[in-house]
Amino acid sequence: MMVIEAHQIGKTYVGGDGRPIQVLDSVDLTVRRGEMVAVVGASGAGKSTLLHILGALDRPDRGCVVLDGEPLHGLAEEELARVRNRKVGFVFQFHHLLREFSALENVAMPLRIAGWAPKRARSRAEELLARVGLGGRMSHRPSELSGGEQQRTAVARALAIDPAVVLADEPSGNLDHHNAEQLHEQFAQLVRDLEIAMIVVTHNRSLAARADRALLLEDGRLRETDVREVLA
Repeated sequence: MMVIEAHQIGKTYVGGDGRPIQVLDSVDLTVRRGEMVAVVGASGAGKSTLLHILGALDRPDRGCVVLDGEPLHGLAEEELARVRNRKVGFVFQFHHLLREFSALENVAMPLRIAGWAPKRARSRAEELLARVGLGGRMSHRPSELSGGEQQRTAVARALAIDPAVVLADEPSGNLDHHNAEQLHEQFAQLVRDLEIAMIVVTHNRSLAARADRALLLEDGRLRETDVREVLA
């Protein structure tokens, strides 16, 4: 089943000199359930912009996105927020955990906001933290967790709503090699076990190599690539 269908996506910004800068030019992309896709490319190529459009955080100037069978074109902001909150999990380079709350409370937060009863939200958070190897660290606050543990908590939080797709933007960019490798393996395992779709923007060769497909974003367009050729 297709989870992401992007057709002819275009996005143009106005530069500091007033001239248009075309970041995305007729981008097509499809991602199936149970598939992990890596998007690579130079800094400033538009990878994060593409991710934001796919996740309903931004709108394309041209083209359309269908997310888990629902077209995003023409939706009002509150409708986009509804789709985003129900169907998309985000993982960023920095975990953005709430410092005053425990790992368990951080993971349960999206569920409480969505109206889940406290007991049900807690049970779901416990299940996900155990799945990412943090069963014994649930009561710890972010300051008491290692960098890798913080990021794995962020992954559990992204999975809380049982999203159709997880979008990750340089998720291991702030981690050392050991913690990065643990996170990469976790991603591959989650895609297999939960049969979710995952799109990862990364400069990390090891992470890109674990994906089912690697796509290079260059000159505003996507094309299949061999990560050995573009990532040193």
